[in-house]
Amino acid sequence: MLLAIDNGNTNVKFALVNSAGDIVQRWRLATDIKRTADEYAVWLNQLLQMEGFSRDDVTAVVIASVVPRALHNLQELAQKYFGVDALIGGRAPVEWGIALKVDEPRALGADRAVNAIAAQALEPGDKIVISFGTATTFDHIGADGAYLGGSIATGVSLSLDALYNAAAMLPRIAIEPPPGTSVIGRDTVSQMQIGIYWGYVGMIEGMIGRMKAEIGRPVKVIATGGLAPLFQQHGHLFDRVEPDLTLRGIALLYANRSDAS
Repeated sequence: MLLAIDNGNTNVKFALVNSAGDIVQRWRLATDIKRTADEYAVWLNQLLQMEGFSRDDVTAVVIASVVPRALHNLQELAQKYFGVDALIGGRAPVEWGIALKVDEPRALGADRAVNAIAAQALEPGDKIVISFGTATTFDHIGADGAYLGGSIATGVSLSLDALYNAAAMLPRIAIEPPPGTSVIGRDTVSQMQIGIYWGYVGMIEGMIGRMKAEIGRPVKVIATGGLAPLFQQHGHLFDRVEPDLTLRGIALLYANRSDAS
């Protein structure tokens, strides 16, 4: 089986993918550039055993990374504990396989590239992919699968952290939709919940509307990331929510690798 690794700014996500391309198990761990290959191995080996798998079941490893300083230890994990050389998204033999029609293709985050690949496999025509992570990104994927650009906004958790850290009298709150649909809160916590939740809904609606107007053709909106269902709950903003979009893109990279026989 394939071990797909999405090395993000906040979390590292691992998925076991079978020969049919199905994700059979997934785990996540907080990103820490100091975490060694040995520490990854102890944690992952225990989880594999708990789900009835072993290290021998892993025959290939593919990594999509936006944290360069964490990449070496993940490569060492693959080599030392799974006996394979990790394939790195964007490098042979797992090149993106899509056109990156932007001014600085090399600067595009690996997560956004693999999201584009997965989105193209899900929907024909033009797509807007919204990813809720450390940042909230909006990407336009053309009908031919080309990455055509996008935008980057502050992530929801970062916004909450900024409020808590910068304002002495504001408490730390959970990310959750406020009760009801009122945007006039009667206490500090509800006002913060309203500002974050409905503020982001307004931003998402506005960005989708502006992108659709600029694209000028029918567009499907695909959302991914842990907070996507939260915003879909009240806003019904997206045509589909795909929590595993990035991992599926990584699996497609491996399936479509240039050296596959």
